[in-house]
Amino acid sequence: MTRLVKLLGAVIILLTGLASGMAQAASSDAYDSQSITARLITAEDGVRDGAQAISAGLHLDLEDGWKTYWKSPGEVGFPAEIIWDGSDNLLDVEFLWPAPKRFRAFDIENYGYEKQITFPLKVMLERPGEPATLNAAVSILVCEEICIPESFDLALTIPAGNDIDIDTDAAALIAEAVTQVPDDGAASGLMLTGAAIDEAQTALTVAFQSDTPITDPSVFPDLGLGSAFDAPAFDISPDGRNVTATLPILALEDPLPALALTITDGTRAAEFTPQLGAELPAANIASAAHGLLWIIFIAFLGGIILNVMPCVLPVLSIKFASALKARDHSPARVRAGFAMSALGVMAFMWVLAAILIGIRLSGGAVGWGLQFQSPLFLSVMLTVLVLFAANMLGLFEITLPASWNTKLANADGQPGLLGDFGTGALAAVLATPCSAPFLGTAVTFALAGSALDIVLIFSALGLGLGLPYLLVAAQPALIKALPKPGRWMVLVKLALGGLLALTALWLFWVLSGVAGPITAGSVAGLLALAVILLSMKAVPSLRRALIAAAIGAAALTPLVISPPAVQQTQLTSNWMRFEEDMIAHYVDQGQTVFVDVTADWCLTCKTNKTLVLDRDVVRTALDGDAIVKMQADWTRPDDDILFYLQSNGRFGIPFNIVYGPDAPEGIALPEILTQGSVLEALENAGG
Repeated sequence: MTRLVKLLGAVIILLTGLASGMAQAASSDAYDSQSITARLITAEDGVRDGAQAISAGLHLDLEDGWKTYWKSPGEVGFPAEIIWDGSDNLLDVEFLWPAPKRFRAFDIENYGYEKQITFPLKVMLERPGEPATLNAAVSILVCEEICIPESFDLALTIPAGNDIDIDTDAAALIAEAVTQVPDDGAASGLMLTGAAIDEAQTALTVAFQSDTPITDPSVFPDLGLGSAFDAPAFDISPDGRNVTATLPILALEDPLPALALTITDGTRAAEFTPQLGAELPAANIASAAHGLLWIIFIAFLGGIILNVMPCVLPVLSIKFASALKARDHSPARVRAGFAMSALGVMAFMWVLAAILIGIRLSGGAVGWGLQFQSPLFLSVMLTVLVLFAANMLGLFEITLPASWNTKLANADGQPGLLGDFGTGALAAVLATPCSAPFLGTAVTFALAGSALDIVLIFSALGLGLGLPYLLVAAQPALIKALPKPGRWMVLVKLALGGLLALTALWLFWVLSGVAGPITAGSVAGLLALAVILLSMKAVPSLRRALIAAAIGAAALTPLVISPPAVQQTQLTSNWMRFEEDMIAHYVDQGQTVFVDVTADWCLTCKTNKTLVLDRDVVRTALDGDAIVKMQADWTRPDDDILFYLQSNGRFGIPFNIVYGPDAPEGIALPEILTQGSVLEALENAGG
């Protein structure tokens, strides 16, 4: 409704006082180059008696892939500029800027326009009602893979007369452009409530609200050509009406000029000129705190759901096996063991949060599950799982010396607490390649927020993941519900060992993809030798443990064998390799683009593929003539994919999004796909 009101208002302004007609209105000769076509246009072909102003526009047609810049271009570039020297009957020209779009190329954040743009010009006449001559010397920068400064002259003479004809095409272009110029918030329903730069000058924080729910927010700061900001992270209240945006500062002018902020939400746009403070008003802080509490609850739910994801189930089997042995222990020992497992989960989450905070403070990129791109991490985890599986399958038992057993027996039933702690930590480690409902929202909020946000949200995630342990710790009598020990325990132990062995095989496959077959084969060979030595009855028990420790250390092969150079992965079933720059090209041609960001280590990605994307109905839809399938393989580190995820507000995978003529900005899908969600997005995007 707001957009319609603005459009009608713009048309009324353009047509007020003009007689009807169908003759062509005044337009300059076009300037043409390999990247751009430019011309001056007017809505009327003459200056009527007493007229003080003329509605005009600088109209640009940009070739596919080429872009030009907003008044505050971002990290690089410069805005369009017009010099009117040599014009006649010209008092002043107000150059209006439609709201821009955000572009990211070569890791550079910029604001500007693509395809077609009209800059409205409000031309004020020095002598009302008399002929006017407009001589525009235009300087503009256009960029694709290279940037080209364009300079050209456009001339337009507008005669005087009362027989005014209207060019409906030019009038529509100018009127549409006027609707895209930000208002003061009154018509768009947007209101700025605060803006602040912290004392360390690391981030600009902006708070705003709307009378209707905000669905597609963006913020474009103008703090001089010497200032630049990274992409904003948004904290949106549950009702969608209050938003806090945090923009990392890349550069600041000194001294700081006045700040102008353009805020958009879809087609709505408003511009504000706030006074900068050192912190947001208390009302905004309270709103942000309310949103944080909601996200903490979401993280807790996501942690609970992770317990039944395929990443964590094999590790829970270790705890289940230990619970069978603990059936006859005292309640105090059971409580201590399960509490230590919960503490192991929490400890890993705190360590992970600290590592992510450290990486971000050092300027690095962060994300959920990125450690599975590390060959060293994978080889260590593979060593742990192989030894766990071999032990549970009965291939070896580590027997401690009699003196050790005597000391532990006198320790009031407390042996094994360190093992309980390790079990919890291992469950948390293996949870990281999985995604689950609510998890993506919580992790995205955390990694886009402050250090405190990361700690609080990862703590809530750990509490949810450790909830099964905490329940048993609170009620040790639950252990008594397990069946009495018997031969069935041997079968259960073998089954659980098999689950761990399958997890180890999966990690071996991931390691082969990340570090190469030579590294993976070396690790597998050393681990096989370790298991063989451990299973040799003739080798003394303590010596077996020392040999296993030595070979486990040797399994850190990635430290000495460099992974092979990154090679293009083989794609199947008509999937194209991901190229972000080509998405807009295909959409311009009327095609729908389905993007799948996946990795060998992402079990949720594999589940989505098996249960949804490879099913007949969805596969048939994706194989349609008007569908382009792009796959981004994030098995190994790839900055382009990471920045693409972050530009879409994501810090982990799976991530699927559908672009099309009716959804050029994309329709993001949930982490857990369904056939219905995929088919609906394809239909809505393609129109």
